[in-house]
Amino acid sequence: MFDTKIAFVVRDDLAVWQKLNVTAFLSTGVVGADTALLGERYEDAAGNSYNRLARQPMIVLSADAATIKTIYRRALERNAHVSLYIEDMFKTGHDAANRAAVKRYEPNEMSVVGLALHEDKKVVDKITKGAKMHS
Repeated sequence: MFDTKIAFVVRDDLAVWQKLNVTAFLSTGVVGADTALLGERYEDAAGNSYNRLARQPMIVLSADAATIKTIYRRALERNAHVSLYIEDMFKTGHDAANRAAVKRYEPNEMSVVGLALHEDKKVVDKITKGAKMHS
């Protein structure tokens, strides 16, 4: 078992493609912050090699806009390491524009559509309270 938990929370009113896009981007933030999360390379019976994947499970949750705002606030209050995706990032096409979009807002003004955390299990559970298993 793992002492830590990786959780993604996406806003429940997004289109399916947006939820997948947000989750994919957020996963790079979690793994980029701690490359020790990656396991060994995969290999099939024919000897083809595949990229390393995270060595621990990840959970995808969903929440309405008010709940995700509360989760975001709790994460900041606990100084959690957060990967963030805001609504404005759907309108951009590259990393520098995404960072500029985030830089424009104070935390209480952010229109958060997704976030990810990798912290102690209990901390993640407290922060994400109110989110539901994504279905």
